[in-house]
Amino acid sequence: MSAVANPRAERVEAAGQAPASVGESPVWRAAEQALYWVDIPARLIVRLRINSGRRTEWLLPEKVACIAFDRRGTVLAGCETGLFALTLPEAESAAASGGGPVKVVPRKLAAPTFAFDDMRFNDGRCDRQGRFWSGTIVQDMAAAVPGGALYRFDERGVLSAPVVDALITQNGLAWSPDGSTMYLSDSHPLRRLIWAFDYDIETGEPRNRRVFADLHDYAGRPDGAAVDADGCYWICANDAGLLLRFTPEGKLDRQIAVPATKPAMCAFGGRDLDTLFVTSIRPAANASEHDGHLFAVRPGVTGLPEPEFAGIL
Repeated sequence: MSAVANPRAERVEAAGQAPASVGESPVWRAAEQALYWVDIPARLIVRLRINSGRRTEWLLPEKVACIAFDRRGTVLAGCETGLFALTLPEAESAAASGGGPVKVVPRKLAAPTFAFDDMRFNDGRCDRQGRFWSGTIVQDMAAAVPGGALYRFDERGVLSAPVVDALITQNGLAWSPDGSTMYLSDSHPLRRLIWAFDYDIETGEPRNRRVFADLHDYAGRPDGAAVDADGCYWICANDAGLLLRFTPEGKLDRQIAVPATKPAMCAFGGRDLDTLFVTSIRPAANASEHDGHLFAVRPGVTGLPEPEFAGIL
């Protein structure tokens, strides 16, 4: 695909014909020229090697919602019962020959005290300094329980107390290029807000929380996000089939249609970080042929390398 004035998001056919139930947490690994993502209820981590089109799947014993990597390639995963470290064995031949996903045994690193039953981690990623951040949610969205909280897991392996609380559906974590601004959203239909914080890069403390964008003024709900090299914030507008780009001042300056109704999270990748990959969710009813699939678009801007976890897992 070439970058054009009105770029189109196209389905990545090499990602496979079976849609994800809840495709989330795309992460580009430059060293492998590969995109990783998860399917939350299927308990899968998926890798697609872009050049060869080879897909590999790993199966976890519980739902996995977000992932990051340390410098050795060990995965840090936010799951149902806590944060885990796991090694993904090379098993492409088994997966390619129809052997199915390879089972992985995670090692538990930390867990918060969940405020309610039926909770799990949701959106998560590392800040520019390599601290891992993720938030929790009550899985029954219809209950609209503000029991979620945002946590920081640092390079020493210490999980913080809740840093931001009273969240319904935590999402949208991202940092400005210099790391001095943190973004966070709540994608529940009752919230639909994106906040910005002043972020102390030395201590990892966010302060001065303010509304960055209120998606009641736009279409959709704010889901997963990415920041480009210009410092603009790209958010998946769930339920609207759109990618929205906000300037650092909170002004909407671009939008791109996605064939899936529920785009879930986006990440820059490709050799030059000029491709925006988008995972999506397949609704339980009235799903289209594209819902739940992976998409790619060349938006005409480049992204930033995804930070690795600063500790050793």
